[in-house]
Amino acid sequence: MTSFDTSPTLTVWRALLAVAVVFVMLATTGWSAVRDQQADGPRELALAAWARDRIAGHSLPEVDAPAYRLAHFFATLTSGQRFALAGKYPSVVGNLDGAPVTLRYHANRVALRQAAAVEKVRAHDEKLSPDGRDEAQARLDRFRSLLRGERQILAFDPSGKGRAAEVFGDLDRAARVSVVVPGVDTHLLTLERSKRKYAAPVGMAESLYGAERSASPGTRTAVIAWADYTSPAGLGMDAALGGLAADGAVRLNAMVGALPGTSKVSLFCHSYGSVVCGVAAHRAPGRVADIAVAGSPGMRAANAGQLETGARIWAARDGEDWIGDVPHMEFGGIGHGADPVDPAFGARIVSAAGAAGHSGYFEPGTESLDNFAAIGVGAYGSVSCASADSACHSGISGDRNG
Repeated sequence: MTSFDTSPTLTVWRALLAVAVVFVMLATTGWSAVRDQQADGPRELALAAWARDRIAGHSLPEVDAPAYRLAHFFATLTSGQRFALAGKYPSVVGNLDGAPVTLRYHANRVALRQAAAVEKVRAHDEKLSPDGRDEAQARLDRFRSLLRGERQILAFDPSGKGRAAEVFGDLDRAARVSVVVPGVDTHLLTLERSKRKYAAPVGMAESLYGAERSASPGTRTAVIAWADYTSPAGLGMDAALGGLAADGAVRLNAMVGALPGTSKVSLFCHSYGSVVCGVAAHRAPGRVADIAVAGSPGMRAANAGQLETGARIWAARDGEDWIGDVPHMEFGGIGHGADPVDPAFGARIVSAAGAAGHSGYFEPGTESLDNFAAIGVGAYGSVSCASADSACHSGISGDRNG
């Protein structure tokens, strides 16, 4: 829950859960799922045009085809044909699991330039309210930031509040890939911050990448800031339910399964992001070696065994994190289950010393960041255990890439 740095009262949380339980039947039959419906946007129109188009006499593949089939399709094209498709359909190619990652970076730069042009017009549109123009300017500033330098944008969708993913490092050559999965209120305008940088997804991933490089300079590593799912808005009903986590889990597993090469993957899941990772765990691709949660409200499981995964489960929580005051429970689909830092859960509990609250786990100089970096590069012997689990790295064998 990345935007909540101070504790809501325990009474409020309990009241929310009580109300949720009373209305659970309404919640599960759609009462809490009413959302604004948007008319077809540019991406929907592009998808429809893609479905009708052809190249070199052949139909284009379905965008929801398996990643290996899409990878094969792009492998049959010339470089010119690939870049022509990216230029014609940037919002499709830029978000297509199975497309070459460098092609996706290129397509998303095209899509970002197009989106920036739209927001530049809206920012000066007198027909919009002052708040509407301010929001357009904020989105324009974000898109310009994402276009700066040689940033590697793996996914970008400006519709609604927007989604994105950014890569640090060489994804094609990486032996170890880390994925940062953030919590509530994650969207394009909260993707990165100038103040409290390491409390936002991009800052988290950039910090983790730097720490991994320092921990093991010889390990080829890459880190993904994965803000490519629809997260709950604030601490409302959606934050207490698992519907958005279930949708996010499907997207997360699809992205991980389509990564190039044979890299081992570690998931680093913050707050509600740990709910996403918990739901994803039992269907996570076999390349996922580690799932580490920080400031977790639960993983929608009573214990680590219920996650049904061969990945190692790690958990961290700072003593000042207000999430510890939230009831770890589940009733009728409300709540997210047991506390991952309870020794009875069965996770490997690591130190989070220095994190100072709910959003500080990726701050440079914290033991939580150092531990995540060690996990990310497979240097398990360097992990600093929490006092509740003095042998958190025991029983792990194999080399860094094993």
